Amino acid sequence: MGRAKEIIVKVIPAKIAMPFIKRHHYSGKVVNNSCLHFGAFLDGKLHGVLSYGPSMDKSKIIGLVEGTKWSEFLELNRMAFDDYLPRNSESYVIAKTLRMIKKNAPHVKWVISFADACSCGDGTIYRASNFVLTGIKENRNL
Repeated sequence: MGRAKEIIVKVIPAKIAMPFIKRHHYSGKVVNNSCLHFGAFLDGKLHGVLSYGPSMDKSKIIGLVEGTKWSEFLELNRMAFDDYLPRNSESYVIAKTLRMIKKNAPHVKWVISFADACSCGDGTIYRASNFVLTGIKENRNL
C-alpha cells in the first residue's frame, strides 16, 4: 500500500472541493447537488476530493436494493485526484469515506457510483473497493 496509509481524509467545504474537482476531474464539471465533500491530504496538501450527494434521479436508483427508503443511499458523484498521490490511493480513500459515512450517518445503508469507460476507466477502482456491478449501459455515441 506504500504511502496511501499516510493520507488524511477529512470533510471539507464545497468552496474548497468544487474548484479542485473542476481542475482535476476528467469532465471538468461538478455535481451541483453534492452535499458532502471529503478531502484527501498528503504532506499537508489537498490532493484528492470525493463528493457525495443524492442521486440525480432517485426514483430510477432506489429499486436496486429492495426495501430502501428515500434517505438510505447516497451517490459518490465525483472523485478527483491529482497525480501526487501514491498507488491504491483511490480505493483507500473510498474505504475511509465510507467508514466515516457509516459512523456519522448510520441511516445511509449503501452508496452508488458510476464509471464512464469511454472517458476515465471501467470501474476498476470501484471493484477494488468492493462495489457491486449492477449494470452496463451501451454507449450509443461512439
